[in-house]
Amino acid sequence: MKYRLAFALIALAALTRLLPHPNNFTPIGAIALFGAAYFNRQWLMLAVPFAALFLTDLFINNVIYSELYGGQFILITSWWIYAAFGLVMIAGLGLLSKKVTGIRVLGASLSASGIFFLVTNFSVWAESGMYPKTAAGLAACYTAGIPFLGNTIMGDLCYSMAMFGVYEWAKQKNIRNAASIT
Repeated sequence: MKYRLAFALIALAALTRLLPHPNNFTPIGAIALFGAAYFNRQWLMLAVPFAALFLTDLFINNVIYSELYGGQFILITSWWIYAAFGLVMIAGLGLLSKKVTGIRVLGASLSASGIFFLVTNFSVWAESGMYPKTAAGLAACYTAGIPFLGNTIMGDLCYSMAMFGVYEWAKQKNIRNAASIT
């Protein structure tokens, strides 16, 4: 039950990326944290969440937003997003691999939002011509990203609460059902 439910929750969360949603209100951080918390086999911890991100990115970039790329096939839009995703997984390992509690999920979720904000806004500063390559330019880039941070935090919190909550509820229900059978 453990892995089937974890796969199903990650797949369901990933599919919500394909639905209309407010900017940055996505399950990306929650998926990374959830994979780190519940897949004790390292290859699954890496493969399942990254596959969910990659496959939904392929659809989003090549179907939903294909006109933005002139119909050109896009494999990866930004390696920075994948780097942020990996860093969130590492944070999840540190904060959630030993024990999952509400407070730990809250802290991990807020950390995920912070990591994603710092990495992706740094990438905009480093790779675009929008900001001067100075400390003031970097500060301006982070300042411009602040309006999106609220939705990132809310998305990470809501999806983490849903994914971790459903998983723990199902685990407890399964334990109670198994105990009543014996």
